[in-house]
Amino acid sequence: MLAGLSYETIGFLWLGALLGSIAAGGTGFAFGLAASAIWLHRIDPLQSGMLIAGCGLMLHLTTIWQQRQHVEPARIWPFVAGGLVGVPIGVHFLAYTDAGALKIVLAVFLIAFGAYALLAPKLPAVTGGGRPADVSIGFIGGILGGLGGYSGVLPTIWTQLRGWPKEMARAVYQPYVIVMQAVTLAGILWVARDRADLKLLVMILPPLFLGTWIGWKLYGKLDDRRFRQAIAVLLIASGFTLIV
Repeated sequence: MLAGLSYETIGFLWLGALLGSIAAGGTGFAFGLAASAIWLHRIDPLQSGMLIAGCGLMLHLTTIWQQRQHVEPARIWPFVAGGLVGVPIGVHFLAYTDAGALKIVLAVFLIAFGAYALLAPKLPAVTGGGRPADVSIGFIGGILGGLGGYSGVLPTIWTQLRGWPKEMARAVYQPYVIVMQAVTLAGILWVARDRADLKLLVMILPPLFLGTWIGWKLYGKLDDRRFRQAIAVLLIASGFTLIV
């Protein structure tokens, strides 16, 4: 036993942190989707949401510095503005409602789009909508972030449809995820203060940073085409984890 947890539970927490951080280190998103698939077998959704937000925040802060030359605030702020409005709505759903139906809808969408993106020779390029569309995507992403740490899903898909290269895409949705997860973590701690959850966060730091390092090394080996394929595979896998 460690901190009141069995070694089996700790093993599940470490495995989720490792797989999630490899996925996020390699593509810049999907930490919450990969980790929660493991964690929800041992901890409740509110604890999982807190860990996803806290771990995701630390993970992305460790890799964003290497991408600083690609970060353009003018391209990011519409997503962040929409997301800041959406996060409190998502936290409310997480804390006070049954979000199971919404997760099923999200899972079906992820599987369908991921399969299409993987099989299609080329994704359609979306050039219209401008900043209002970006704000809308950020808003829905904020709701999903507050709901369970899934804030990066829609912005990631949107950057693919925009046809942005991997450096530009990641320099948009990863800073967005950092802001959303910081706000989500604050919201969850506000509605459910629990020092035991913070101990869990500290406990899983070793596999988190190991997985981030592995994922970042993999990212360096991906060209734009392989990067999009990796995202498509993660979207499909993430959809299945939501309904398992």
